[in-house]
Amino acid sequence: MPFLSSVKNLDDLTMTITAQFDADVNRVWQLWEDPRQLERWWGPPTWPATFVTHDFSVGGRSSYYMTGPEGDKAGGWWQITAIDAPTSLRFDDGFADADGEPDTSIAPTHAVLTLEAKDGGTRMSILTQFDSVEQLEQMVAMGMEEGMSLAIGQIDGILAE
Repeated sequence: MPFLSSVKNLDDLTMTITAQFDADVNRVWQLWEDPRQLERWWGPPTWPATFVTHDFSVGGRSSYYMTGPEGDKAGGWWQITAIDAPTSLRFDDGFADADGEPDTSIAPTHAVLTLEAKDGGTRMSILTQFDSVEQLEQMVAMGMEEGMSLAIGQIDGILAE
């Protein structure tokens, strides 16, 4: 299993998820760049993602939804703030309403993806910055930590194809 760790830092208001893959950095980067690959792993197995749009450029926006086992949908969006291909991506990540518009009742988080060559493969770290301890705790209670672990667990199968 590629998932290595999840570390919450309440002082810094961050959660860092780390995984290791038996593929080079360029190949792992494609998992983020290509919306068809991204939607195969971004949601946990019981909540698969569908990316409606994926403008993978600085200032670009992605819109997606995850479909639950009962058919219910949870929308989300990204606003890409920085790209240093193929090793770094920064984006704001938020919830969306039924029309795909940002849900302003929950503040977005700020994510930093880092890919680095390590041990003959790629180490992937996703650092998520929260606005408050309450937001971090709310997201963990909603299943973010477990969901990311399960989602990342699907990546090896994609890389093996």
